[in-house]
Amino acid sequence: MRRKEHGGIFFRLLFLLVFLAFLAFIYVIRRPLMRLAGQFWLVNDPAAQADALIVLGDDNYAGDRAAHAAELYRMGLAPVVVASGRALRPYAGIAEMMERDLESHGVPAASIVKLSHRGENTREEAEALAGLIASRGWKRVLIVTSNYHARRARFIFERVLPTDISVHVSSADDSEFDPSRWWETRQGRKLFSSEVLGYVVAWWELRRKSATPAGAALLVLNAEALLGEALTDFLPTARHPSRN
Repeated sequence: MRRKEHGGIFFRLLFLLVFLAFLAFIYVIRRPLMRLAGQFWLVNDPAAQADALIVLGDDNYAGDRAAHAAELYRMGLAPVVVASGRALRPYAGIAEMMERDLESHGVPAASIVKLSHRGENTREEAEALAGLIASRGWKRVLIVTSNYHARRARFIFERVLPTDISVHVSSADDSEFDPSRWWETRQGRKLFSSEVLGYVVAWWELRRKSATPAGAALLVLNAEALLGEALTDFLPTARHPSRN
């Protein structure tokens, strides 16, 4: 019995030492690992001609998404730019601020299509944009969003939009998120962790989502909008603004 007890203690100590050595190894290489995770999370499709540039709402304080979209517009990649954003009041919202940012960067007012919606997250924003895309007959869209948000945005739009719509994503360098040092700031950690969680939630919500023809998507969205307007007459609504 004593030999078995000694053998059990020895293997437990050995396992503990190996485990501690593994933790120490992870601690030593933690920065390269987190840098690799930040770089892996970024996606940026090659610039391609599109029917419209679509700037997703809830831009940062510096307006980096709008600035990047204006640059792509000046490159001649699309004739129009969609300023998408949540309605904060019946008379104003994120779309109006986005429109002003685009104009300040040289995009003519005539080339800006403003879309104000009530979406509270990227999936709901994509669903609102699906109606606009179908009504305009666009077949190629270039989604403009922040670098940390691009991977989730592409995943969502590829599943929400009909299969006959070509989706590309162009990521704007975000002044609040440095992929090589994101863990060093509170905002960087918050953005990265919320994106990873948001991607998991989006995958779960859209795991059985099947693409629909553009016309059918427009009819469904119009029906949902009419139903939503009817329900607001009877049910109180609560808003919880959050950055996409």
